[in-house]
Amino acid sequence: MEPPTKPKLTWKTAVFPLLGILGFFLYIYLFKVDILGILDTAKTADPLIYATAIVFGLLEVFFFTISWRVLTNYLQIKISVFRAYLYVWYGIYVDTIVPAQSIGGEVTRTYLCTRDKCGPFGKVVASLFTHRLLGMALNVVALIAGIILLTQGGNVNSLVFNAIILVAAGIVGIIGLMLVLSVKQQLTLKVVDFVTHFVFKITFGRVNLTKLTGQAIEVTTHFHYAMKEFRHNPKAISGSMVYLVISWFFSLSIPYLVFLSLGHPISWSIIIVTSAIFLAVKAIPIGVPFEVGLPEAVMTTLYISMGIYGSLAATATILVRIITLWFRFFIGFASSQYLELKPAISSSSDTEKTKIPLPP
Repeated sequence: MEPPTKPKLTWKTAVFPLLGILGFFLYIYLFKVDILGILDTAKTADPLIYATAIVFGLLEVFFFTISWRVLTNYLQIKISVFRAYLYVWYGIYVDTIVPAQSIGGEVTRTYLCTRDKCGPFGKVVASLFTHRLLGMALNVVALIAGIILLTQGGNVNSLVFNAIILVAAGIVGIIGLMLVLSVKQQLTLKVVDFVTHFVFKITFGRVNLTKLTGQAIEVTTHFHYAMKEFRHNPKAISGSMVYLVISWFFSLSIPYLVFLSLGHPISWSIIIVTSAIFLAVKAIPIGVPFEVGLPEAVMTTLYISMGIYGSLAATATILVRIITLWFRFFIGFASSQYLELKPAISSSSDTEKTKIPLPP
């Protein structure tokens, strides 16, 4: 099976984050949020607590990586913790700058695992597919827990309540569809057959249909074999879920610590609900960049709808996004450069070794 195409990153991709930043500040201007008030509020942040939030951000990604590696390890996909950690960071970097970002991280990790010959393509896809399923299931649980906490606290906003019901129902529907595809191999093969013929038509017959279909069937076979293995071994699933829950704890702690650093601690119910809605919407493949601009507007709106005043909501959102977006962006960029540079150096070294020495 040939490796998937490497995600293409060009200077044009930087346009999307820049447009997102402009969009967020336009949002602030239109909703008449006091920008000077944001700056004054940001100056009050406790540096020690904020630094703790940054560390928690690193731990969130680490335990997310461990959760995924439990699945890859069970499928005998050969990848170390360190390399898996770098793969995840690379995926985060791609998520930030590629428009179809909701699956950009998975596509990147699939490419890297296949390129580095960590395991069969189908098994790699199965590990990422299962990991996404677990994350979505945990998201639904968080939404339900959040709405229960809000109801008990008497802080139920009709807009937020309806958003939670809509998002939770959407996630459950997607989970159901993904489960059906993971169990019904014949149905998956029909989908694969439709997709391969569609690709054949839109390329005007330039691709080898027989070869493409054969590769797709090979991937599907590996994929369903791996999914059967997971179904017969709940220990791997539960182990991955435990680490994913730990990752979520650190993820939820970031906005909590940010508000705490500003001297305005808020309830965990608000943190759980806003984070769950934000992550759920971000995970939907809508084909437009959701990493810069739109998330800030969504988070600020959710905080304000729950009774947090404008300047504080906007300041907390910006400080949170510095950790969960820009800090990760630069680490992801460094990881991508390391992962791309190392194979190039190895290839250059191999070329030098194979050169035939000239006679004296």
